[in-house]
Amino acid sequence: MAAMTAPAAVAAPLAAVAPAPNARAWLRTAPYGVPAASARQQALLRRGTVMVAAAAAPSAGGIEAVSGVRPEVDAAIAAALDRCVTESDLGMGKKYTGKVRDTYDLGDKLVIVTTDRQSAFDRLLAAIPCKGQVLNQTSAWWMHHTQHIVGNALLSMPDPNACIMKKCEVFPVEFVCRGFMTGSTDTSLWTHYKAGEREYCGNTFPDGMRKNDRLAQNVITPTTKAVDHDVPISPADIVAQGLMSQADWDAVSAAALALFAFGQDQAARRGLLLVDTKYEFGKDTEGNILLIDEIHTPDSSRYWIADTYEQRHGEGGEPQNIDKEFLRLWFRANCDPYNDPVLPEAPAELRSELGRRYVLLYEKITGQAFQPASLAEEPAARMRRNVTAALEAL
Repeated sequence: MAAMTAPAAVAAPLAAVAPAPNARAWLRTAPYGVPAASARQQALLRRGTVMVAAAAAPSAGGIEAVSGVRPEVDAAIAAALDRCVTESDLGMGKKYTGKVRDTYDLGDKLVIVTTDRQSAFDRLLAAIPCKGQVLNQTSAWWMHHTQHIVGNALLSMPDPNACIMKKCEVFPVEFVCRGFMTGSTDTSLWTHYKAGEREYCGNTFPDGMRKNDRLAQNVITPTTKAVDHDVPISPADIVAQGLMSQADWDAVSAAALALFAFGQDQAARRGLLLVDTKYEFGKDTEGNILLIDEIHTPDSSRYWIADTYEQRHGEGGEPQNIDKEFLRLWFRANCDPYNDPVLPEAPAELRSELGRRYVLLYEKITGQAFQPASLAEEPAARMRRNVTAALEAL
């Protein structure tokens, strides 16, 4: 296979990226922390025994159910199915409602609530039980474990669904890192390659590649943030249009590739393939480049089960995944998600299965047994109480 050509700028050094702090306030002061498992659970989780997902079985409704989910997780998903966190009301700052997250602007800080809303194809598709908590805690875990690569904006994680971030001036570019020729959306690499494009976002790809092939090297396919969708763009155009300076592009793209390589290594140790992901970065008031938003979550990333990839790919099948691609494929098979004015309602079985997969991924990555948020208190009141206490402590 011919080697693809990536932009030379991605090899830039990390010198311009802000060093990470030595300690994280959120680990010391958060009233809500990542839950601890028993000693036996911890040992099993580290070995992957609890979360072996190499095999999957079709459920009664024909939806492929991933295996290895603990009974406690199944019970939590069932209990939360009709009590998903779809909105928030903290009563503080200026509120911005995104596809998945609600952001409260407090001036120098942002409070970000990660809901259970599920989006894809630039549309809201469903509410997934426990999803917001999984995203929030997974991202916090990765931010803590990637500080040696680049600093981040996370200040505190006081609630299962909420975190407090340092406010930054955001670069209007998403850094999409890819290790495989895949995808199903309009901006995916496979969509453009299948249409005959061999030059994409400043990268050159050889003829003869198949869907889900591993790329010869990791690449960045950046996009700009449009009002209702993402637009692919090349590094040269990013600089030419003044979206970033050349120095900032060099530093941030290098940091993105370093984060991706680290994530792939950590995923591989856990029997997973980190296929692709996206990052967002910004600058704080001192000019430091920081990672913002989320990192390596099942919403921002595509994960495949490593030990079934070769066989499934060789047979022309789709890799076994534990991310939201599962939901994308279902909607692709049942409607035209980009053009149909009304989409079919995601069945409860599908929503539950995606919740199970998200929890499974959290446990595989972190080695922690997932502990769902208590349903005894309304989420809005709980979040308001926890966030208020954390802000007073910062």
